[in-house]
Amino acid sequence: MLFKLIARHSKPYIGWILLVVLFQLASTITTLYLPSLNAQIIDEGVIKGDVDRIWELGGIMLIVAFIQVIVAVAAVYFGSKTAMAVGRDIRKAVFGRVSNFSAREVNKFGAATLITRGSNDVQQIQMLVLLGLNFMVNAPIMCIGGIIMALREDAGLSWLVWVSVPLLFLVVGLLVIKLMPLFRENQTRLDGINGVLREQITGIRVVRAFTREKHESKRFAGANEDLTKVGVRVGNLFVLMFPLIMLILEGATTAVLWFGGHRVDSGDIQVGSLTAFMQYLMQILTAVMMGTFMAMMIPRAMVSAERVGEVLDTEPSITDATVDVDPVPGAPAVEFRGVSFGYPGAEKNVVNRLNFTAEVGKTTAIIGSTGSGKTTLLNLIPRLYDADEGEVLINGVSTQQMTRQRLSQTIAAVPQKPFLFSGTVATNLRFGAQKATEEELWEALTVAQATDFVTEREGKLDSPISQGGTNVSGGQRQRLCIARALASKPQVYLFDDSFSALDVATDARLRAALAEPTKNAAVIVVAQRVSTIIEADQILVLEHGEIVARGTHEELVESSETYQQIVQSQISAEEVA
Repeated sequence: MLFKLIARHSKPYIGWILLVVLFQLASTITTLYLPSLNAQIIDEGVIKGDVDRIWELGGIMLIVAFIQVIVAVAAVYFGSKTAMAVGRDIRKAVFGRVSNFSAREVNKFGAATLITRGSNDVQQIQMLVLLGLNFMVNAPIMCIGGIIMALREDAGLSWLVWVSVPLLFLVVGLLVIKLMPLFRENQTRLDGINGVLREQITGIRVVRAFTREKHESKRFAGANEDLTKVGVRVGNLFVLMFPLIMLILEGATTAVLWFGGHRVDSGDIQVGSLTAFMQYLMQILTAVMMGTFMAMMIPRAMVSAERVGEVLDTEPSITDATVDVDPVPGAPAVEFRGVSFGYPGAEKNVVNRLNFTAEVGKTTAIIGSTGSGKTTLLNLIPRLYDADEGEVLINGVSTQQMTRQRLSQTIAAVPQKPFLFSGTVATNLRFGAQKATEEELWEALTVAQATDFVTEREGKLDSPISQGGTNVSGGQRQRLCIARALASKPQVYLFDDSFSALDVATDARLRAALAEPTKNAAVIVVAQRVSTIIEADQILVLEHGEIVARGTHEELVESSETYQQIVQSQISAEEVA
């Protein structure tokens, strides 16, 4: 998966990669040439006392070193550009796939792990590409070239290469085998701590309300401790690795000086050649060390690539239609035909065999006890989920035959938990209507009973809104979300208990103001308060996922026992009537 992922996303940058290889090759050749020049300076200049030869070879060495610096910088530059571009493209692909997930896939993975996979896991792959282009191209050339040049200087010491290089490979290979499962466990622990932290930040008000700070601190400490333990185990292996590598490097240097010194004394090799051989051996071992260091990066990147690949290979259960089907003239705005749906892993369906229509210019209200399936019913209309059985139709066309764009233009939903994005009041209101004028925005705010508090804010429409709308009250957040839906001027309005944070007077004014802008649209309202839906044209009473009664308020007060219980639990039927 790792190499498949890298190959797929590096294709557009093959030109940059070829430049990296070319510059790395030039850099390696010049690096390999420098010890040989140094040997010539010692043997032909220093020992013989030939100053002119020293200046001549020193000048050549200076030129070669300058070229080596230039090509090395160029190689790193293009390698970095390629790695950053590949990382960017993988993140984009992950975000694109996640944004197409239905609620089913998001719930399957979990928000915490999707965040980690789109950030930390992609970063591990990006880092491997960066180091790979800078080291993995250089290391094999340096290793092979160093062996050739070392043998050219003195074949008699070649056995030191054949002993030290395999020994280095063996040591690092054993460490990599140990590190692979730890890297996988580390990413899992990282998911865990991200999940705990995200949950605590999101629910900080609940934590404080129940004074559970100490409990949550302990829970975070537990997740943190788990991650720390894995990190310490990884660190222990890294700590062991570097002394062992240095022991091999220093041992090889000592062996060269010991055995090479005897060969110099016997006249089999010159001092300059011995110096060059030692430098080549160090280059070979350094190349092997760089390669093995990269090999240690590969297991972690492989784990991350598996996690990223799992996201990219997951096909959304809800696919977008390729061609829109024309609306059926005279068809209801919304129609449910025998719709049933159950969440994955649930023992039974949340909604069963739902049949109803919502007409243009009329309000359909849905009421029922907690867990009766009201919100699920609403979520099936904008296709956040697909029905397991039956069909949901908009203007006579199945939602599965409508493109996502057309569906979003047709429907505007105000969720049960109102959410605002970081930006301004205006950017939030234009979220579903990018071309809406300021006049249209103020009209939406007026209907939503939000004009007063927006006018009082410094900047008015340009006043800042923090992420999630945390710098406005719950009621203000709810009214801004209603205004956002109104600004898009859809054919179908979905209000999921969207008036719960409003006082009775504001609720009444808002419902009265909604009559004009929604007169040419179908309105479906989920509510807990009977007073919110008392004037609805049609009220559906849900119980255990089924419609047990339907009609106007007056009809249901007379005929539905379930509805009567709901009414009586809030206010006497006589007072409401």
